[in-house]
Amino acid sequence: MKSDLDQLMAARHLTAIVVTGEAHDNPPRSYLSNGAHVTGGYIIKKQGSDAVMVVNGMETEEAAKSGLQVFSYSDLGYAQMVSEAKGDATKAGIALWGAMLERFGITSGRVGIYGVGNLHSQIEFTRLLSETYPVYQFVGETGMTLFDEAYITKDEAELTIIRSVAKRTTEVVAATWDFISGHRAAGETVVKADGSALTIGDVKRFVRRALLDRDLEDTDMIFAQGRDGGFPHSRGEADMALQLGQAIVFDIFPRQLGGGYHHDMTRTWSIGYASPEVERVYQQVMDAFDIAVETFRPGIDAKKLQEAVLDHFEAAGHPTGRSTPGTSVGYVHSLGHGVGLNIHERPGIGHLSPDKLVAGNLITIEPGLYYPEQGFGVRIEDTFYITNSGELLSLTDFRKDLVLPLRES
Repeated sequence: MKSDLDQLMAARHLTAIVVTGEAHDNPPRSYLSNGAHVTGGYIIKKQGSDAVMVVNGMETEEAAKSGLQVFSYSDLGYAQMVSEAKGDATKAGIALWGAMLERFGITSGRVGIYGVGNLHSQIEFTRLLSETYPVYQFVGETGMTLFDEAYITKDEAELTIIRSVAKRTTEVVAATWDFISGHRAAGETVVKADGSALTIGDVKRFVRRALLDRDLEDTDMIFAQGRDGGFPHSRGEADMALQLGQAIVFDIFPRQLGGGYHHDMTRTWSIGYASPEVERVYQQVMDAFDIAVETFRPGIDAKKLQEAVLDHFEAAGHPTGRSTPGTSVGYVHSLGHGVGLNIHERPGIGHLSPDKLVAGNLITIEPGLYYPEQGFGVRIEDTFYITNSGELLSLTDFRKDLVLPLRES
């Protein structure tokens, strides 16, 4: 949680952190700025002090929505720096960093640099910073980073946002069910009022509009039918007509418009009717989902949930990543993952995961079985929050029916 940042900085011997980089798709910036949409600038946090923002003068009003103390470049004398650098933006930027660190009482020590941006630029810029200010050690990190560790648990303010995103996402899935069911079939093909085929592209356009109507945005949803659904990350083919009796994997993981928190859910639908084989596998996946939920308890090793599902699928004769490493059929992925400002965060829920499941985690549970050459894949997914009382609470409020009926012709 954000309240852990000072502790996490101390564990890394960081005097301060600076978040830089792009304005959009920059989770560390969104995290520290409380979702304020600010173009450019920096967020600086000294260990033991509140974070502050330094932004272009045109951005100060928007930056103030973060709740942080805001300074403009002009407050730090940036115009003079540009003049002295004779318009060289890199030199002026180096001078601005020096002024920022001095202004906020960061006189030496390890300074962690975080954010998302152009690697080629940031690598060279960091080298120049180190040359110019040898009293600082400018560092990055790999593995479990400071922000990765902070993201693992969500606080109440984050949960309020996350609940809203979840509610709006499930509304879109419900609307999509109704949209498809409002069509009719001509033979085995789902058709529109003019008799032309209803395609995956038509459905995706409907979903994207429905998301935008709710201030959410698509992040490349999966809507894969038949054989395509047998490949877990196939997005589906836009020009493919919807067919009766073919399993469709619908995995939707939108986020707040402009960047922010995600929700993640998957349903498998078969329009009109389902084949006996898909019905059998679907029930096995549903049983796996229930087994995972029933296995959970606060503080459990995350891998225990995956192991219970592996036991279930292997007993039913399906290959898994444990029984058949590298398999491309059967159960080929982990049971779930953390969700937040990134669609994939810690904790991981695989059979080799080192993580435990604790209060504040936001996780997915998403077992699936995949047989592309048999013409189908099946996956079911909800997103869960682990409450302070240790309850595994689903935030995905939409039914898990397999067969999606069409209206009468």
